[in-house]
Amino acid sequence: MKRLLTTLALGLLPMAALAETSTVLQPTPLTEWKAVYGRIEARDRVPARVRLGGTLTELSVTEGDLVKAGQALAVIVDEKLNFQLSAIDAQLLSLKSQLENANTELKRGEELLARGVTTVQRLDALRTQVDVLEGQIEATQANRRVVEQQAAEGTVLAPTAGRVLDVPVTKGAVLMPGEVVATIGGGGFFLRLAIPERHATSLQQGAGIEIETGAQDAKGTLARIYPQIENGRVIADVEVPGLSDAFVDARVLVRIPVGSRDALLIPQEALLTRSGLDFVAVKQGGETVLRAVVPGNAHNGDVEILTGLNAGDTVVTGYEGAGHE
Repeated sequence: MKRLLTTLALGLLPMAALAETSTVLQPTPLTEWKAVYGRIEARDRVPARVRLGGTLTELSVTEGDLVKAGQALAVIVDEKLNFQLSAIDAQLLSLKSQLENANTELKRGEELLARGVTTVQRLDALRTQVDVLEGQIEATQANRRVVEQQAAEGTVLAPTAGRVLDVPVTKGAVLMPGEVVATIGGGGFFLRLAIPERHATSLQQGAGIEIETGAQDAKGTLARIYPQIENGRVIADVEVPGLSDAFVDARVLVRIPVGSRDALLIPQEALLTRSGLDFVAVKQGGETVLRAVVPGNAHNGDVEILTGLNAGDTVVTGYEGAGHE
């Protein structure tokens, strides 16, 4: 106690300046930060759906794989389509035989008409028969192309480039049209935040965001603020250059600006520590005295003073005894 009283008494004694540097203390605006958790999400989550019902015979991707747009992910086979193609081929073969016979009849009719044995009406009927058979062949070939297209749609393609997030099916499963084979995350990745609604009016689009990723902190930009509040929270998206997509939906600690306040900052070297107490040299009545203070956090080389100093005080640095004991 005696040592403490002695130390406090020193605060009233003038100090001899060696290299006097004076600064008039003025309030400095500081940004207030709110720590929240953000979640890494893909900008686009596009499902790769089945267009053809059937059996899943091939599955070439799994969770975490990188795919390109249009890449084959799986193959669906419907055995009924092969039977339909066989039936259409048999029908085409029959129609082509009938067409060949009709052409022969038409040629014979033309020769008979040239000799005056048959009539023009008979020849027109033969030509009509040929035209009908040719039309039936074209229609049947079109039907075959439809079935071929259905069979080709059994190949499930990646709708976008990105990373495979989910594969809810296995090889050998029977799938119906519209079912999802895989979910692709593409279009880039961003952080999605859920911020308490009391900070909604403090958020500004384009504001800088600090992200703690563990190995090395990163910075991002508040890219979008959604107007709808869900469960008492404001949803916002943060753009982060080079954000890792190794783990989608991973939670990351984020610090967002939610306001500002005025603070009194002094240079680090102006803070003196004696007997476990902190002092600052100030001008008072034409003399330099030590004043006990309570320091706060450091900000870019300066120290915030929570109590002990007022705006307008002249802080002095560079005196004998400056430093830490």
